[in-house]
Amino acid sequence: MAHLKRKLLVVAVTGAGLVAAPVAPAADVVTDPAAFVDPLIGSARDGNTWPGAVRPYGMLSWSPTSTRGDQTSTGAANGYQYDVTRIRGLSLTHLNGAGCNPGAAGDVPILPFASAVDSSPSADSTDAKYATNFSHADESAKPGRYTVKLADGVRSDLAVTARAGVGQFTFPAGRPANLLFRTSNSLNGSEDAEITIDAANRRVTGSVLTGAFCGRRANGGTNNRRTYYRLYFSVQFDKAVTGTGTWVNGTLQPGGTRATGGEGYATGADRAGRGSGGWVSFASGSDVRMRIGISYVSLAGAERNRDTELTAGVDVPTVAAQAYDDWKRQLSAVQVTGGSTAQRTAFYTALYHSLLQPNLVSDVDGRYLGSDLAVHTVTAGQGAQYGTFSGWDQYRAQIQLLALLKPAVAGDYAQSMYQFAQQHSGIWDRWLHNNGPTHVMTGDPAAPTLATFVAMGADHFDAAGAYASLYRQATVQNADALNDGGCPGQCTGQRPALNQYLASHYAPQNACHCWGGAAETLENSLADFSLAMWAQRLGRTADQATMSARADWWRNTFNPQATSTGGYQQARNADGSWVGGFSPSTDVGFAQGTSATYTWMVPQNATGLAAAMGGTGLAVKRLDAFFHDDAGNWAVKGGNAQRYDPGNEPGLHAPWLYNALGQPAKTQATTREIVDTVYGTGPSGLPGNDDLGTMSAWYVFAAIGIFPQVVGRAELLVGSPLFPSVKLVRDNGVVLTVDAPATTDANQYVQSASLDGATLNRSWLPESFVRSGGTLSLTMGAAASTWGTATANRPPDRTGTGPVTLVQLDKCLDVNNSSTANGTKIQIWGCNGTNAQQWTVPGDGTVRALGKCLDVTSSGTANGAKLQLYDCNGTGAQQWTYVPASQALRNPQSGRCVDDPSGSTTNGTQLQLWDCNASNAQRIAVPA
Repeated sequence: MAHLKRKLLVVAVTGAGLVAAPVAPAADVVTDPAAFVDPLIGSARDGNTWPGAVRPYGMLSWSPTSTRGDQTSTGAANGYQYDVTRIRGLSLTHLNGAGCNPGAAGDVPILPFASAVDSSPSADSTDAKYATNFSHADESAKPGRYTVKLADGVRSDLAVTARAGVGQFTFPAGRPANLLFRTSNSLNGSEDAEITIDAANRRVTGSVLTGAFCGRRANGGTNNRRTYYRLYFSVQFDKAVTGTGTWVNGTLQPGGTRATGGEGYATGADRAGRGSGGWVSFASGSDVRMRIGISYVSLAGAERNRDTELTAGVDVPTVAAQAYDDWKRQLSAVQVTGGSTAQRTAFYTALYHSLLQPNLVSDVDGRYLGSDLAVHTVTAGQGAQYGTFSGWDQYRAQIQLLALLKPAVAGDYAQSMYQFAQQHSGIWDRWLHNNGPTHVMTGDPAAPTLATFVAMGADHFDAAGAYASLYRQATVQNADALNDGGCPGQCTGQRPALNQYLASHYAPQNACHCWGGAAETLENSLADFSLAMWAQRLGRTADQATMSARADWWRNTFNPQATSTGGYQQARNADGSWVGGFSPSTDVGFAQGTSATYTWMVPQNATGLAAAMGGTGLAVKRLDAFFHDDAGNWAVKGGNAQRYDPGNEPGLHAPWLYNALGQPAKTQATTREIVDTVYGTGPSGLPGNDDLGTMSAWYVFAAIGIFPQVVGRAELLVGSPLFPSVKLVRDNGVVLTVDAPATTDANQYVQSASLDGATLNRSWLPESFVRSGGTLSLTMGAAASTWGTATANRPPDRTGTGPVTLVQLDKCLDVNNSSTANGTKIQIWGCNGTNAQQWTVPGDGTVRALGKCLDVTSSGTANGAKLQLYDCNGTGAQQWTYVPASQALRNPQSGRCVDDPSGSTTNGTQLQLWDCNASNAQRIAVPA
């Protein structure tokens, strides 16, 4: 999420709706997914998408910059808003769905203009002259191509490659034919801009130094130029240039061929009359074709990119057809069968928006601008350098979808982020714009991002080096984190005030140098969990134990007595006191959200959270109230601080938590309700800022009927598929299929399932499904079923904390009477979510509950030796090894396994040691 996310209270779905739409025949396979893409979806209200021409992950995105009147007011964070039908230029760069205004990019607006240039465009603060109206009836947006006819009769037709574009500008007969290059008019202004016109060679070149993401100058830091970048461009025309001119700070120079000067980073009227640019003129009624290339490295790089990707003489239809085919190939990674036209349009447009990022920042020769502002070259084996990382937003859905479908791109992206961190004193910034750190938002999103990439098989990067760097960032205070001009507040380091965090085991509201202490604690707990999972894959047991323990620190900002109705996440001070004035709707201590939403942000330990709330039953009731109003009606469109907000990231996983609470049918109903009523087609078809593909990625997952369980892992939760069949083809050749032939809005509930032909009772899919592929087949019905409700079939917590279950007997290991006395028997009992059934596997060989260890009475080694709770003492009687093949918990000292005598199902039966025999009495699931 860019700096300020504006909440969308109610989504008005324009165009064809999704509810009760007719379903196409099951055999109707989509063969041309690009035909269903509507780039205008999300371009109204706060979706902040834009409709222009772009390739997948493109560096160049050629799209209108609109204006409400004041030339510094675009009407939207990314330059385009559907209800603002006045254009001040066609800009070369954009961000998809960032949530601040002014946003970022929008560099070098080029305005075709059919009137005389007789005053300075930079001086015209009202854009009364140097902007032109248009009608949506004269606008066309398709993947890779954008066309618009302006009210003055000029028609612009644009098509692009990854780093270059070709435009055809058709001017009306009898009118002037001018192209204005507003070099200093980036969305956030410019510190410096330059333009050079070579009329004899029909050439225009220039650059702009810009940045200040979301209107921020390095978050208040002094002279921190890392937030800036220079974009170079080079243009070649196919028609003779008949006239030129420039302007600088309100002074027009007809015939001029060179100009320099910027607007600075002021806002509103303060920018009027400032800046520079130039124009070229052609014969009246000309039909002018131009080729343009851009680069963040050099002017020579821009020309090389242009001439490599666009041969001389190439026309718009040719490039547009190539762009369309590129999008068709990329989108065909997900092959949908069935569904209505509206559903297909919403789905493939969401996939399109999800694949707009990351963005290429390296040139065709592999050179790129680093975060140190030096020029570097991509590493051996790296396909390209990618930039722009909206970390806080993307790590909750978009990066998982990228890793699932495009592991090659994800791996290059991971290497890119690692290289930027190395160039920036080892700091992994939360929000990169192109190559530059911006420091906005909270937490440490790079850790869960890369850990998830590794889990999902996108690991062809320097994973060992990246892990070591991220682990150091999480464990060693970086002095830069406390020495930025913007502190207290959002600071340079990913882990500001780390030493305080390690001392307190939470981020104190009054000493965290962060947006909000409770939010920072939750974000860091999740990041530490992801590092623990990564450490486990690397065999770093000590690191795993350290980070697994820290993944549980969310408990330190959970106040069980926050309200009379139950516990909530709440900010607390360094002295341990809770920050006063609390209510579930408070945003004190949180980042762009409320306690009501953030309290659910424990996907790594859902059963632990439920226990903290008083048990699974109470947790389910609270989750029900999160999605419904007091009358029991759905409340999933946002607008209530105590309920679900579909347009904000901390709660995106919340509808899927029902799986972990033994109520997967409620996941199915809730996600289907959101898919059907919150998302849609038309310009208002997104629930809020797309946040670089995050909202769109959530929709893609929900419509397929799967969702990532938690960051740092590759398990997927099962929901309610929208389409009868979906096939996902990863770019490494692995194929995943989800079949639900009877699915409809009426038949939205899973009745039974199979995975590769074998019965599947679990409401989740293993990592092997992502890694190796397979077919999930779902039988759907009109009523909620008991499928996936048994404790053994719920997704396991991955923190190392949660229930230890007897898989086939549906019982939990339980501490008798929740006693902490040494010698208390360990028994079987019906699973109830209490602390007596919450076990931790910290990575040191022990299994712990209530602060003590699972122990063999008197250190016995014989068959029948009873199990008890005892002070942790490091003896062999307290060492346990999990054997995945037989699902057994083995005591190495005796060589025997935890056993339920005679396979009893009687509550209170004390557990024992017995020869390992792979029987149901020994089949145990432990928290990983």
